[in-house]
Amino acid sequence: MPRFTPDFLDELKARLRPSDVIGRYVKLKKQGNEWAGLSPFTKEKTPSFFVNDQKGFYHCFSSGKHGDVISFLQETQRLTFVEAVESLAEEAGLPLPVETPGEADRAEKAQGLAEASGAAAKFFAAMLHRADGRAAMTYLTAREVTPEQIEAFAIGFAPSSRSALKDFLINKGFTEETLIDAGLLIKPDDGSASYDRFRNRIMFPIHGSRERVIAFGGRALDPDARAKYLNSPETPLFHKGSVLYNYAPARIAAAEDKAPLIVCEGYMDVIALWGAGIKRAVAPLGTALTEDQLALLWRAVDEPILCFDGDKAGRGAAHRSVDRALPMLRPGKSLRFAFMPEGKDPDDLLRAEGAGAFHQILADELPLVDVLWDREIENHALDTPERRAALRAHLRDLVKAIADKDVRGAYGADLARRLDERFAPPRKKWEDRRTSPGGGWRGKPGDRNQRYAPPARPTADLKRRGAPSQWSREAVFLLAAVNHPALIERQESAFFDLDIVDAGLKTLLSEILAVVSANTGLDSAALKSHLTHTGAAGPLERVLNDPELSKQRFLRPEAEIDEVEQGFRNSLAHHLSESTLKQEIARSASQIFTDGDEGWKAATTAREELINSNRTSDAEARDDGDSPKRFEDALERMKQSVDTKFNR
Repeated sequence: MPRFTPDFLDELKARLRPSDVIGRYVKLKKQGNEWAGLSPFTKEKTPSFFVNDQKGFYHCFSSGKHGDVISFLQETQRLTFVEAVESLAEEAGLPLPVETPGEADRAEKAQGLAEASGAAAKFFAAMLHRADGRAAMTYLTAREVTPEQIEAFAIGFAPSSRSALKDFLINKGFTEETLIDAGLLIKPDDGSASYDRFRNRIMFPIHGSRERVIAFGGRALDPDARAKYLNSPETPLFHKGSVLYNYAPARIAAAEDKAPLIVCEGYMDVIALWGAGIKRAVAPLGTALTEDQLALLWRAVDEPILCFDGDKAGRGAAHRSVDRALPMLRPGKSLRFAFMPEGKDPDDLLRAEGAGAFHQILADELPLVDVLWDREIENHALDTPERRAALRAHLRDLVKAIADKDVRGAYGADLARRLDERFAPPRKKWEDRRTSPGGGWRGKPGDRNQRYAPPARPTADLKRRGAPSQWSREAVFLLAAVNHPALIERQESAFFDLDIVDAGLKTLLSEILAVVSANTGLDSAALKSHLTHTGAAGPLERVLNDPELSKQRFLRPEAEIDEVEQGFRNSLAHHLSESTLKQEIARSASQIFTDGDEGWKAATTAREELINSNRTSDAEARDDGDSPKRFEDALERMKQSVDTKFNR
C-alpha cells in the first residue's frame, strides 16, 4: 500500500478545485465566494451544503459533516481513503508515490528540515528587532516598509556572524547535518567547519503549500556583496522552480477580490503591493517563470497578470514568459501583461505616485497575443516580400507549438487576420464601408456634390453572358481549399496574399488558413468539421451548396490535385483581371474624366479594347495560366492609346 505523505496530499488537493470534484455529484450554484447546493447526506428542499474553493473544504449544515474532496468521496461514494486518493490523483495527473523501504525515513527527514527552517525564521525575526538588526530596520524604514508588513511577511535579519544561526539551532537540538541539508549552513569541501549561509542580510521566509517555511531569500545590506539577493539552495523541501513567493495568501486574496493574481519580479514588490492594499501579488524566486509555476498560477486564476519592469530586461523577461507559456495555453487559460514606466518597478511607483498609478498600469494590460505580435513585428524587417514571408512562416511555427488544438486554431486565425490587415493594400480614405457591398457615398466627406449610390445591379447583358459575380470569383478559392486542403501547401503564397472583399468569405479564409497551418496534413472531412464550429460556418455552408460552383469539375471533391491546382491558377488569373486590373482602368479613366471629351473618348475606346481582350483571354486561360501577362499587356496598350490620343 503506498504511503501518502502530507506533502503529497497537499499537492493533490492544490491541483483540484473542490467545486469541480463535488459538482459532479451535487448540483452547485455560485453564492458569493462559495458554492451552494442540496445536501448529499440528508433530504432537504433548501440548500444547506456549501463548498469553499479557497479554503478547500465543504460544510453541510443539515448533517454537520465537514471535510475535503477526499473525505467527500469516502462519505458519498463509499470509497476507502486509498481508493479516494488514487481516484483523485488520476484526475489531477499526479503520479502516485512509489512505496519503498526508505519512504518513511524520507518523510521523517523532510519534517525535520521544515522544523529547522521554521526555527530559523523565528531567529531571524527576533534579530531584526535587536541591536544587530538596526541597519536592516533603517533600510526597511527608508523603503517605507511598515511594522504591519514586517509582521505579515515575517521579515527578519541574519547577523554578520558566521555562526550565530548555527549556534542557536544546535542549542535547540538540531543536528549540523539537518541544518546543512536544510540549506541553512554551508559545509566547505576542504573539511573545515560549517558556517551560516546567510549573513548580514534582510531575510524573507519562503513558504510551501502547507504554509510551513521551506526556504529563504536574503537581501544583502553590503553594497559590495557578491550577490544582491541570495536564495536557499535546492533541498528535499525546496525546488525554486516549483514555488512562488506569497502564493497561498495571494491565492485566497485573489478569490476574495474576484481579481487575477499579479506576478512581480521581486519580494519587495510583493510586500509593497500588500501595503498598498493589493494582496494578490506573487513573485518567482529569481528565475524566469517555469512550467510548474505557470501551472500554479492557472490553478488559482485563468489569466494572471505578469507585471514587469519597464526596461529592456523587463521586456526580455516578458518575452521569455510568452515563449514558456505558449505551448501550455488551454481554452480560457492564458497570461496578460502590464509594463511599468521605464526605470521603475512596482515598489518605486507605489512610493512615488501611490496605488492609483499602479491601478492605471493594470488598466493598460495587454493579452499574450498582443505582446507576441508586437515582439515579432519589432524583430522582423518587413520591407521586402521575402522578409514578410519569413515573418509569416515564423508565426506559423510559433502557432504550431501550441498543444491545444482549439487554442492553436484561434491563434492561427488571429495572427492571420493581423497579417492581412497590416499588409492589405490601402483603400480610399473617404469610402464609407458601413454601407452594403457595392454601394456607398461617392465623393469626399463635406463635398456638397457628395451623393449616395446604391449597390450596382448586374445588367441584362451581364446576366445573359453568365459572368461570375465577385462573390463567385472569390468563393472558387475557398471551395478549392475546403475540398482539397493539400492545395494550400502547393499554393501557400497565393492563398495568404488573396485580397478577399466579401466579409463572410474573408472570415472563412482566415479560419481555413489558421487550422491548416496548425494541423499539417489535415483532410477535407476534418477541415469541414472544424469550420462548422467556428464563426465561418454560415459562409462555408453557402460555398458548399452553391449550384454554380459545383458545375466546375476541378472544384469537386473527387478531382485530382493536379487538376485542382491548374483550375485554381486559371481562376486566380481571371480574378486578378476582373478586380485588380479593371480597378486600375477605372482609376485611369477617372483621372482624365475632367480633362475633356477627347480624353474620355480615348479612355472609353481603350477600355472596350481591353474588355474584348479579356473575353479572348478567358477562353485561352483554360489551357494555360499565362493570362495575367496578357491582361497586363492589354492594360499597357490602353494607357499608351490614351496618352497618344490625349496628348497629341
